[in-house]
Formats: sequence, structure tokens, C-alpha cells
Amino acid sequence: MTLPTLADLERLARQAGQILSESYEKDHKVDYKGVIDLVTEVDHASEKFLIDEISRLFPGHSFLAEESGASADQTEHLWIIDPLDGTVNYAHGVPLFCVSIAYSYHGQVILGAVYDPMRDEMFSAERGKGSWVNGRPLKASTSDELQKSLLVTGFPYDSWNAKPSNFDFFVKLGKMTQGVRRLGSAALDLCYIAAGRLDGYWELSLKAWDLAAGGLIAEEAGALVTNITGGSNYLAAPISILAASQALHPKMLEQLKFE
Repeated sequence: MTLPTLADLERLARQAGQILSESYEKDHKVDYKGVIDLVTEVDHASEKFLIDEISRLFPGHSFLAEESGASADQTEHLWIIDPLDGTVNYAHGVPLFCVSIAYSYHGQVILGAVYDPMRDEMFSAERGKGSWVNGRPLKASTSDELQKSLLVTGFPYDSWNAKPSNFDFFVKLGKMTQGVRRLGSAALDLCYIAAGRLDGYWELSLKAWDLAAGGLIAEEAGALVTNITGGSNYLAAPISILAASQALHPKMLEQLKFE
């Protein structure tokens, strides 16, 4: 069976990104999967394009996608797709969103691409070979002090009653650092960790399609990426993430312990 290349993922992400950019700031049909968890017709259009195109190029491969769910149980060739990460931003006209595509072979993510069409930034990685933005090698932050670090986090759609509450950690780390940002796109959060733009990222309640590509990109840029308790398999349920510089990661891990 034919294996994809990183160039394949980059091309697919760029083409799906064009679907997003062409409909940006237009009126959208918005449906709600939850009280504040929304989806637009553009999410569906981007995902349909990706699944159709990948199925044409790589017949027999399986999918785990945000809007369609899982296509099959086999994981030998698995594509993990978020067709529009940052839907709430997109629906409000906030230019922080992306397409995220990961390819997993025998249970391990080996290729990832995250494309931000508003800034025309293509973040990508191949396991063991590095990560790049528009062809330029990425290098994660080397920050080793919480007080001098800039962090990022996110909140689940049921954040007002989720237990444990990430708001407690947000306040705690906000007082110990230069600040905590909330961008609204987990995939871009991880890419910004990879690029050294941010020093640390944590989040408690996520899905595999939020993290699969960005996690690999951050790892390959030299960041330490685990779940919130320090476990290496951050795609295993219940899914959480802690990605930071090698020196900052243990310091953040210590602060993120549940009472």
C-alpha cells in the first residue's frame, strides 16, 4: 500500500486552507454541537474535500476526523484530521484558525502538517527528521524560568462546570509568568511552541485531531510534549497536553498537579 509523503500532507492542507480563506468573513450557516460548540458549513466542506482526496490517493486508508468521527477500526494507515481548528474564531471573523492533518502508521504519528491560511504559514514535521515552517527549520524555546515565560492554554466547551477546572491553573500560572494567552486553536498553540513564539502550553480536555499534527511538530522542534501528568502518550484518553521547553516542562508539571 502506498505511503504518503510530507509533501502530500502539505499540499492537502494548503488546498483545504484555500477553502477556508475563500469563505472567510462571509455569512456562514452555523450549527451547534453543544451550547457553545459550533460547526460551520466550511468545516464540512474542508473535511469532505480532505477525505475524498485522501481516499482517492490512498484507497483503504482510515480516518479519524472531527466532524465525521472514525471511519474504521484499523490503525495501520490512519489520517487524523481537523478540517478547521479554531471554528469559533472563524465564525466571528477572528483570523486565528488552521487546517491540521496527521498521518499515523501502525499507531504512531509520523507526519504532520498544520496550515494557517491567513498568514500563509505551513508548519510541518516528519518523525525523526525535524519540523519546519515554510521550509525553515523550527526550534522550540529554551526558556527555563516561569517568571520570564509566555504561556498559552485553552478551555473546553463545558468549561463552566468541567472538573478539574482549568481556570484555577490559568489564574495560578498567570500570576507566575509574563502572561497566559488563549488563542482558540490547539494546533496553532503547538506550532507556536515549535516556533519558540510561546514557551509553554497546557490544556486539559482535548481530542486527538486537536493535537496529532501539532504535537509532532512541537516534538520535532525540540519541545517536550506529554500529557498533563507527564505521560508520553498524550493522544491516549483522557487526552490532555503539556508542551514546553525542556527546562520549563518540569516546572510547569509541578504547578499543574491536581489538589
